[in-house]
Amino acid sequence: MMSQEADPDLEVEESAAVFLEEYSDAFQEHFFEALKQKGIENYDKAINSLLKCKELDPGNRVVDHELAKVYVKDKQYNAAESYALEALTSAPENPWYLETMVSVSQKQGAPLQDLKTRIPYDNDRLKENLALIYYRQTNYNNALAILKETKKTAFSDDLTAKINELLSKRTVTSRSVGFTNTQDRSEAGSADQYKTRIKGLITANSLPLLQQLSEEALERYPSQPYFYFANGYALNKKAKHREAISILEAALDYMIDDISLSNKIYKELSDAYTALHNPVKANMYLRKIKPGF
Repeated sequence: MMSQEADPDLEVEESAAVFLEEYSDAFQEHFFEALKQKGIENYDKAINSLLKCKELDPGNRVVDHELAKVYVKDKQYNAAESYALEALTSAPENPWYLETMVSVSQKQGAPLQDLKTRIPYDNDRLKENLALIYYRQTNYNNALAILKETKKTAFSDDLTAKINELLSKRTVTSRSVGFTNTQDRSEAGSADQYKTRIKGLITANSLPLLQQLSEEALERYPSQPYFYFANGYALNKKAKHREAISILEAALDYMIDDISLSNKIYKELSDAYTALHNPVKANMYLRKIKPGF
């Protein structure tokens, strides 16, 4: 199943490598300047540099994709959607383009399926990639629904089996914690109740239960960054660092003025990248930690 997963460490490097030999010095200069400015969160400057790339090569889909990502960071979702659609339509089987398109649609509070008429939704590889994205987000029901629409392949069978196994474990876990009546289940399912139980599991270092409970919380509350942190924390402690990075970086998309939680996420990301022998990314996140919180 994981044969379609890509290493998140390579995303920027792979995008940049497209230009190493094929484009002019001016194009390369603007493109790498855009990546630099995006990395230090100067989004206006990054956008300006990418627009200069567009002037040099108006039909370049990699530039469209980078513009979409920066506009998402800058919370300009309409512009992000326009460029994300351009990139995905030109290369529907590219998982990075699809992931950005999903991010844009979720930021706008709508599922990607609402854009069926505007993207190559009949492409089976696109659907497999979409199911994998939902799986990584622990949106298991959405992932299964997409998989039912795809052709039967080894990938779809493998991912379906994996998700069903996780859902089965979650059901067993929910029964084992002893919530036997409707009122108890309702209270247990509130965001605050999840946070209380998750904090207890972190304190107890109960990683299997922490992973399962945080996944359950994420499915019910997919815009709560604390649940992404908890899930990433559990994955990190279980040495599943690449999975942890995917979840923890997704958490940052939902952060709003919570410095303490941001610091915890940055710390976990730094630890994960350190474990993967990527000191550049590890130090980048370490420098984002604000002291005193």
